Amino acid sequence: MSTNKIISLSVGGFLGLIIVFGSFTIVGAGYERVILRLGKVDRTLSPGLHFKLPILEKTIKYEVKTQIIEVEAISASQDLQDVRTTIALNYNLVIGSTGEIYETVGTAYQSRIIDPAIQDIVKAATARFNAEALITRRPEVKEAIETGLRERLLKSHIEVTGVAITDFRFSSSFNAAIEAKVTAEQRALEAKNKLEQVRFEADQRITSAKAEAEAIRIQAQAITQQGGREYVNLKAVEKWDGVLPTQMIPNSTVPFIQL
Repeated sequence: MSTNKIISLSVGGFLGLIIVFGSFTIVGAGYERVILRLGKVDRTLSPGLHFKLPILEKTIKYEVKTQIIEVEAISASQDLQDVRTTIALNYNLVIGSTGEIYETVGTAYQSRIIDPAIQDIVKAATARFNAEALITRRPEVKEAIETGLRERLLKSHIEVTGVAITDFRFSSSFNAAIEAKVTAEQRALEAKNKLEQVRFEADQRITSAKAEAEAIRIQAQAITQQGGREYVNLKAVEKWDGVLPTQMIPNSTVPFIQL
């Protein structure tokens, strides 16, 4: 066999292998492939083994399972405070629509569709709240952003499955103002608590004084009703230690003994 014939057979065999293996494509789970025939979208392929025309057709792979990205949006609040909002977006390409996505934006759908949508929707949402409300009413802000993104991106065959606000950042002057406000509120609360404590202690003293005065009144009434001399003798007996005096004054009587 001549050298030329061997070369021809080798080339033919190599081309044959290219044609055979180029006639099939495998699409993995969570992906779609767009088939381009001579540069134009012909069809889309779901997961599995598929036949395609070698050389004439090529495939573009798209991920259709849920993806997550984080994007920072710069905007302003209703009271014109600068806000930097970090958004975590969960999304997936609508199954069966990758051919339309390729025709519209190719494979750069994040930079051409998703990122601009996040910037626009976040700006519109934060402009409805003042800076303080962005923090205190965060669930409402998140709902406004998520609703806007769902409606906007679905028009481009992108389905939003979840949105989270992972961070709000404001200017240093606003942060200082918030810190001063919080400090003032804490001091006011401390002063209020101290005032309440003073009032409580004053009420206790008043209550104690009223009780003591009432006890004195009752004792005075009892003395008046029962006779003052007997009461004085009773108190003297309560204080006597039981020891008689060692010396007696002439013509005096033993204390507390009445003959």
